[in-house]
Amino acid sequence: MRLNLILSLSLLACLTFSLAKDQRRPLARGRRRGVGPRRARKQTSNELQQGRTAESNGQDGSIFIESHKSTKEAKPDYEVASGKTEHCIFRGITMYDKTVWSPKPCVNCLCASGEVVCDRILCPALRCQLKFQPIGECCPICIDPVVDAPEFSGDPPSPNDLGDPFIEISQSQRDQKERLKKDEEKRIRKKDAERKQRKKQKKEEAERQKKLKEAKEAREKEEELRRLREEEEEKAAAEERKRRMEEQRKVEEDRTRRLEMEQREMMRALEEAAERAQEGLRGDEATEDEDEVWLRGDVFQMPTVAPTRAADPPLLSIQEPTEPGEEEHELGEQGEEEPEVVEEESERVTTLLPPGCSISDVIVTCENAKLTGIPPLSIPELKSLSLPGNEIKTIPAGAFNGIPNLEWIDLGKNKIVSSGIDPQAFKGLKFLSRLYMDGNLLEQIPSELPSTLQELKINENNLKEIEENSFEGLRSLVTLEMEGNLLSEGNVNPQAFKPLEELTYLRMGRNHFRTIPQGLPASLLELYLENNLIEDISETAFNHTTNINVIVLRHNKLDESSIAPLAWINHRNLESIDLSHNKFYLVPSFLPKSLVHLVLVGNQIERIPGYVFAHMEPGLEYLYLSFNKLDGDAIEPESFFGTFNSMTELCLDHNQLTSIPMGVNEMTTLHFLRLNNNKIRHISEDAICDPMNVDDSHLVAVRLENNFLDPRKIPPTAFSCVRSYSSVVLKPQRIK
Repeated sequence: MRLNLILSLSLLACLTFSLAKDQRRPLARGRRRGVGPRRARKQTSNELQQGRTAESNGQDGSIFIESHKSTKEAKPDYEVASGKTEHCIFRGITMYDKTVWSPKPCVNCLCASGEVVCDRILCPALRCQLKFQPIGECCPICIDPVVDAPEFSGDPPSPNDLGDPFIEISQSQRDQKERLKKDEEKRIRKKDAERKQRKKQKKEEAERQKKLKEAKEAREKEEELRRLREEEEEKAAAEERKRRMEEQRKVEEDRTRRLEMEQREMMRALEEAAERAQEGLRGDEATEDEDEVWLRGDVFQMPTVAPTRAADPPLLSIQEPTEPGEEEHELGEQGEEEPEVVEEESERVTTLLPPGCSISDVIVTCENAKLTGIPPLSIPELKSLSLPGNEIKTIPAGAFNGIPNLEWIDLGKNKIVSSGIDPQAFKGLKFLSRLYMDGNLLEQIPSELPSTLQELKINENNLKEIEENSFEGLRSLVTLEMEGNLLSEGNVNPQAFKPLEELTYLRMGRNHFRTIPQGLPASLLELYLENNLIEDISETAFNHTTNINVIVLRHNKLDESSIAPLAWINHRNLESIDLSHNKFYLVPSFLPKSLVHLVLVGNQIERIPGYVFAHMEPGLEYLYLSFNKLDGDAIEPESFFGTFNSMTELCLDHNQLTSIPMGVNEMTTLHFLRLNNNKIRHISEDAICDPMNVDDSHLVAVRLENNFLDPRKIPPTAFSCVRSYSSVVLKPQRIK
């Protein structure tokens, strides 16, 4: 009995082992032959087809759910195992009847009466814009606020739609949907809030821009009002200056007439005194042997000579003379006390001048008379003393005691040294207005000069230094000339010009300046610095000279890169600049807005940049570019932009131009045009005169000689805007 039981159990075990081996054999055989996943899936698909076929013919024990026969989903990649009644074997695992398991995600299997039935979960079609598939779930879900009812596209309803308990959405999925819905609502609310915030910010920005615009308009309006006020003030100041100049001119005319009358009266008195003296000499035989005459104890003496009379020259001084009342009073007193002495003194003045000297009206001239000192004259009425070209070396303290009313002294071309001038030499001259000391040997500015001095010339000396107090007390000085000396920025004290409150005219050419001198007075109107070594103009060079009108810098070492952009562009009164004979290759930019007269002769200019004159108001009138290197490509269409309504005189002669420059025919106010000594070969009909311009002729003179023109080929209307054809110079030309 026991033996039979053991044999039965052994047989059962062998049968079970055999069945399990049969189930594993296809997989093992596929592995031995190197079948990959793709081949395994193909085998699984074949097995599924065999299972379905078996279902239809009843030869296989496995079945497939009837409702999934026509499903068009992708073929599952699982295995369908056949087994015996009441239990199933799946991949070597024994499953009891009605057992449900999930071998893969979204795949459910059922053991039904010994057959394994598996199927994939079908997902409903969703009508929503935003879809989301939770982790671990088979189907996506909608995350829109409203979820539409699922619809299917032609496929039969699956067991999921029929309430299959194995594919119902779990409570966690519903919770997750609720959370997603809430998150989406929060996101929408946040988006609405951000949109409102952006709208609010945009509105605030618009209001801010509006306020800024209003503020800008207010500032512009205020600036315009300020500019108008300044223009009115300038206009009023100009009218006031004009009125004062007119009054001064009238005063000077009256003064000149008064001086002429006084001079005529004085000359008449001197002539009468001379005649009486000659008569007295002829009638008195006792004085025939006398050969010397002494002048009231003065050291200077000379023999009697016949009086000489020169033609009346024009007046050389317009300074205010001594009041007529005072002169008449002094003369009256002298006349009452010593009338005969006055006559004798007048006689001696006219007859006892040094050799080579002459007197005319109130002027004594001793030019090239070989004088070695100041002549000891005693003529209180004398106004002018001219002593140029002598050998004077010193000026003692009392040199001018006998001529205290001098207004003009010319000591040029002598041998005066600084140590030879006594500090008190000029102190007693209360009316001195002009002092010329050109061509001497001075090393310093003379000290103790009269405060009435208006004009001081110390050209061609050896000035080596200008100290802080060199011009002390010269508040009335208007003109100062120091050309041809040894001055530089290193030996001129910046505070030296501070006392010169009325200085308007300054010449310091032919010195050794490398930069513009510092400390120039604010009253300066004209500055001449030609023939120096200037190679740089800084932004602060003319900061204090805001009223300057003329700057001359010819024969220096300047180029277009050595002038700072803000050096003079904002000067409102700077009208004339002379930059001739420097090192410019281009017409410099950043020229003054008020510029009227520009001289660039003798440079190496090859091009006139476009719009270089466009910023000028009212516009450039005189442009001189002679003796440069302008050729056919030097002038652009915009080069003369800004000068079409202002240009009066244009000089482009002695260049290399091959045609008439563009823009000349648009200059409606052009009077003089110089294009001679170029390489011009032809002139078009509208190159100089615009045929569309019906206004009156404006050109006065045109010069085109020494070019390569054939006068016979020039169009007849080429010079139609020239007032007279005789003022067009075409000969000679360089062609035969």
